[in-house]
Amino acid sequence: MLDTNPSALARTRESLDNIRRHNGVVNAMITVTEDAALADAERADAAAAEGRWLGLLHGMPIALKDNISTAGVRTTSGSLFFKDHVPNEDAPVVQKLRAAGAVFVGKATMHELAFGIRSQNPVSGSCHNPWNLDHIPGGSSGGSGAALAADMCQGALGTDTGGSVRVPASMNGITGLRPTHGRIPIRGITPVSVAHDTVGPMARRVEDVARLFAVLATYDPLDLQSRDKPLENFLPSLGRGVEGLRIGLPKNHYFEDLDPEIEDAVRKAIEILEGLGAETREIFVEGAGEAHQWAVTMIYSDIIAEFGERLKNQPEMFSDQVRERMNTGFQYSGGDYARALRAREAWRRELRRIYGEVEVVISPTVPGEAGLIDDSRNLLDATHDATRFTYGGALASVPGLSLPCGFTKKGLPIGMMLEAAWWNEPTLFRTGYAYQQATDWHLRKPPILEE
Repeated sequence: MLDTNPSALARTRESLDNIRRHNGVVNAMITVTEDAALADAERADAAAAEGRWLGLLHGMPIALKDNISTAGVRTTSGSLFFKDHVPNEDAPVVQKLRAAGAVFVGKATMHELAFGIRSQNPVSGSCHNPWNLDHIPGGSSGGSGAALAADMCQGALGTDTGGSVRVPASMNGITGLRPTHGRIPIRGITPVSVAHDTVGPMARRVEDVARLFAVLATYDPLDLQSRDKPLENFLPSLGRGVEGLRIGLPKNHYFEDLDPEIEDAVRKAIEILEGLGAETREIFVEGAGEAHQWAVTMIYSDIIAEFGERLKNQPEMFSDQVRERMNTGFQYSGGDYARALRAREAWRRELRRIYGEVEVVISPTVPGEAGLIDDSRNLLDATHDATRFTYGGALASVPGLSLPCGFTKKGLPIGMMLEAAWWNEPTLFRTGYAYQQATDWHLRKPPILEE
């Protein structure tokens, strides 16, 4: 049903106003397309006045991560190599959003080449967490997450190779999906590891993420990673509830070495889902700890395949920390990659067993709260720690949904992650929607919006 209240123009003006008010300190948007956004919003309202519906995203203000190609709009990937790059055509995902009536407010900042959790880059500087400007927004899609938290848009796209949608979703108190690998086209996206790269929709509400996903989940015959997997019309069943849903609660890895505040918030979220009729079962996930390192082997090898020559020939074009982290990829051999592929096969077999017993696996998204902007740890260690629970799902190519479930005593958001078997995104949406109907964490606003 067409949402005409408020109008597309009113929503777009509100987003642009929040960009003007807060981007100077949050730095979530690297490029703002104000004139085009207002023109698109006016067209959406004119269509509505004529009784025409432009699609599932009619008039929705959306920000795009700056590694997603946009025709005629600078797309930097947070890198000096691409700081003046203006693509000639939209990525397929952008084409799909336009066709569904979306309004683009601009490009969101990110970590350099999507290779880190701090969302810092030499083109636009550091993005800050709207909940506390001294803290990072996560990454690499930190600008997308921060823009949503600061009401600079209603929906956003990020990319997730090993956690780059789910981590900033958790740290900014919004909802973000990593889809099954191959479900959404990645053509037109600056690559990190094509074996793991995904485009992920982000928003405050599960239902908005679901609408974005419904538009984006298509087959692209020109994308070698794309899979021709039909998607049922799942949106009418979002409110079906979780009565009888089997949720797996890992006994190992996913609840180890946690910030106690995060564990407490996630376990309270589990109790809420149980109160809604879900059934939790303890599970042991064989190989969960090792999956992280196998994913590292593949992802770091793949990024060297993409940027290794530039790293050798133009090292000064990389920031110090990204150069240091990326250089570790040179240590892996072809044999290491082959062993990682065999380990991935065993890991996927283990998850097939798990998803024969339960429908959803629940865990914290990240083990600790968002780090400080001036964190003294190197990027390699900081990213390794923050992605302890997200890399496993990436290695297996399963979908994962992060949604807010509380706050730390410092007022920083806490996220929980729901994962499901391949192609079962609708189950994640149904579970997340039921949880958000019973809670209001996703509706909380950072203090800067009240200033």
